[in-house]
Amino acid sequence: MVQINDKGVNVAVLGATGQVGMVMRRILDERDFPVKDLRFMASAHSAGTVLNWRGHDIVVEDVAKADLSGIDIAVFSAGGGTSKVWAPKFAEAGAYVIDNSSQWRMHDNVPLVVAEVNPEDLDEVPDRIIANPNCTTMACMPAMKALSDEFGLKRLIVSSYQAVSGAGRAGVLQLMNEAKAAIEQGADKLVFDGSAIDFPEPTKVVRTIAFNAVPFIGAIVDDGSEETDEEQKLRNESRKILHLPELKASCTCVRIGVFTAHGMSINAEFEKDVTPDEARAVLAKAPGVVLDDIPTPQLAAGKDPSFVGRIRQDQAVDGKKGLSMFITNDNLRKGAALNAIELAEIVAKKHFGDQL
Repeated sequence: MVQINDKGVNVAVLGATGQVGMVMRRILDERDFPVKDLRFMASAHSAGTVLNWRGHDIVVEDVAKADLSGIDIAVFSAGGGTSKVWAPKFAEAGAYVIDNSSQWRMHDNVPLVVAEVNPEDLDEVPDRIIANPNCTTMACMPAMKALSDEFGLKRLIVSSYQAVSGAGRAGVLQLMNEAKAAIEQGADKLVFDGSAIDFPEPTKVVRTIAFNAVPFIGAIVDDGSEETDEEQKLRNESRKILHLPELKASCTCVRIGVFTAHGMSINAEFEKDVTPDEARAVLAKAPGVVLDDIPTPQLAAGKDPSFVGRIRQDQAVDGKKGLSMFITNDNLRKGAALNAIELAEIVAKKHFGDQL
């Protein structure tokens, strides 16, 4: 534990050495989070690593050996299995836990929150555990919330184009190694023959990802739907976040050879008529949304907002009740780390105001 300031909240980051944990540490600094004492935690494998934060050297603790008392807010990015074990223990010790995994998202007593969309759900946190939504859900929600409030959202059809960093460092390394192999062997051979390059065996994404698109993320759900769990997350999480339990939604998740920032092609149907100009007028005022004619992953990478563009009338929907659009968003920032820190800010104001 390192004291940073005389006032503020005591913060712990579990998974501090990981890809998202690194971004969390950066965002705590960028947003001048009101930290009093700061602790970094991880598994025994990473314990002992020294991380610098604002000139303070902080030794990463082994969570299995750590004293959990005195923590006000714990931000987790350590996977569902770790969260299942440790979130209740941190909460029992008195911390509010903000978890980035899928472990708690659909539990009735656990708020699932996007900071700009449903912060009121943090007024009461009965189990002291708060869930961060999935990265694709997160990217869509600021825009969908604004449009739903104005026009009444009925149905979503989404195709995602997800970056390899969503699969962790292993996904990034797989793309790098495959791209290197293709360039060394002459990548232009792929123009005429997809088997012309001797790619390394896939190590994280289930098929070769360099110069490719892989329509499979997660695992097939054993409910007869043949959907993956990643595809079901968007439907189930959108319903909970937007408080629309009857929302019809379908998603096809695709991994593409991009390092960071997810893209989503969205067809949305509404209760009321809506034109592209009316949608743009609403979205121009929506928090967390930036309009752009051609929103790309490179545009979004390293930035906070969801970039929304290619807004047009959906020609497959009768009348003017449908819109088509494309959204991009940095899956490591708003899709994971940024929203978690924004939720921590809301919790600090709502529940620790006297310490700030």
